[in-house]
Amino acid sequence: MKWPLRTRLSLENSTPGHRGYSLPKPAGEEAPPLKSAKRRGAKLQLPELSELDVVRHYTRLSHLNYSIDGGMYPLGSCTMKYNPRINELTSGDSGFTHLHPLAPTTLVQGALELMYRLENILAEVAGFSRVTLQPGAGAQGEYAGIRMIRACLEERGDARRKILIPQSAHGTNPATAVICGYEVVQIGARKDNGLVDLAEVEALTREGDVAGIMVTNPNTIGLFETEIKKLSDLIHERGGLVYCDGANMNAMLGITRPGDAGVDVMHFNMHKTFTTPHGGGGPGCGGAGVSKTLVPYLPSPTVERDFETGEFTFRTDNKHSIGKVKDFYGHFLMMVRAYTYIRELGPQGLRKAGQDAILLANYVRARLREHYDIAFDRACMHEVVFTDKRQLKHGVKTVDIAKRLIDEGFHPPTVYFPLIVSGAMMIEPTETESLSTVEAFCEAMIKIAKEAEEPDAFKKYFEGCPREMPFGRINETKAAKELKLTWKML
Repeated sequence: MKWPLRTRLSLENSTPGHRGYSLPKPAGEEAPPLKSAKRRGAKLQLPELSELDVVRHYTRLSHLNYSIDGGMYPLGSCTMKYNPRINELTSGDSGFTHLHPLAPTTLVQGALELMYRLENILAEVAGFSRVTLQPGAGAQGEYAGIRMIRACLEERGDARRKILIPQSAHGTNPATAVICGYEVVQIGARKDNGLVDLAEVEALTREGDVAGIMVTNPNTIGLFETEIKKLSDLIHERGGLVYCDGANMNAMLGITRPGDAGVDVMHFNMHKTFTTPHGGGGPGCGGAGVSKTLVPYLPSPTVERDFETGEFTFRTDNKHSIGKVKDFYGHFLMMVRAYTYIRELGPQGLRKAGQDAILLANYVRARLREHYDIAFDRACMHEVVFTDKRQLKHGVKTVDIAKRLIDEGFHPPTVYFPLIVSGAMMIEPTETESLSTVEAFCEAMIKIAKEAEEPDAFKKYFEGCPREMPFGRINETKAAKELKLTWKML
């Protein structure tokens, strides 16, 4: 069905006297008047619609939204993969949804056991001594991790104030370091392979004032930091600690473990790796795994098990803890979803998920390499980064390719990131997409690349795209600078 080019506001569809229900007045005394004269006398500007009008209005709006249920999200770095419905089935069980966060631990033993088991599974998968699931999102997991590094160094009497962050690290890392009181020292990537330059790290850590490094592995160019163990050893020799951004853990499942490479702390993006919901402003889960060195500084409380009685409890008496980072113990139902996904796949299934993610990304790299320039043309991990260098010669930029792709029925990939790649297009198919879907995406990208080579290509194919949507190309800069938060402002 093709919707009108503009979906009318519900107030525009309003007809006086229309109702979505018809209920008799209650028997007996009528409800007392509202105490607030202001509320009683106010004329609310609410639309008057029939039930059918309301259903159709919101159905139309829902069809205007792109979603993972409707199509592929090739967003690199963001990892928008399908959330299996069995996750929703288990997390919606009344035994979980009816729990109160302040209930005595004796009444929530099942929930505590699930959290305890999930923590231990994640610790095993990533090679850490302990895991906390308390952080409410990946960024908060970062915050907890750097707070633990700072607490550890201050306990040693060595309060350093610099954090090294590669240009190929995840975008939130610098903000996290600054919030935790550190000065950010940016380090570059090697031009020959896009990896962290060990020689630069060695030079910057000679003074003994570097608290640690925040490294993303695989990095945001989609490449595995092959010298991560050497990097960790160097930082440790100079008295610092190693933080690894776990955003791209999806590519390491069952293949390699960050803890084994000397990483001291890493947060898990549960939506990226373990299929909890992503985006939309809802609750997240950003657990963090730590090495033996940082166990004493874990956020409080921690989930513990009494092996004599078999009971699970919250421990709150850890004097070295950085304290709470989230109310209660984080977002429990996200933990149920992640635990379900892991138990559904099992060890071999997790490994295959990682392998398939890598395989599909390299399939995209191989299919598109003759049509787009690749930032670093070597085997990639979960994502591959192309550039618009070839298309720029014909006056077509990355943003034009992205908008044109919408008319081919696909959500655009991540564009202009990472910043170290000019005109970047970062594509991550994830393991949840079928080969046929990924092939259709590649065919669309190849079609666009061929269009860009034709005479007068921009005016013929790209100007004004998307052309097949209810709205054309918007001024995204203006939208960010001049917010219109209500219909009245329009």
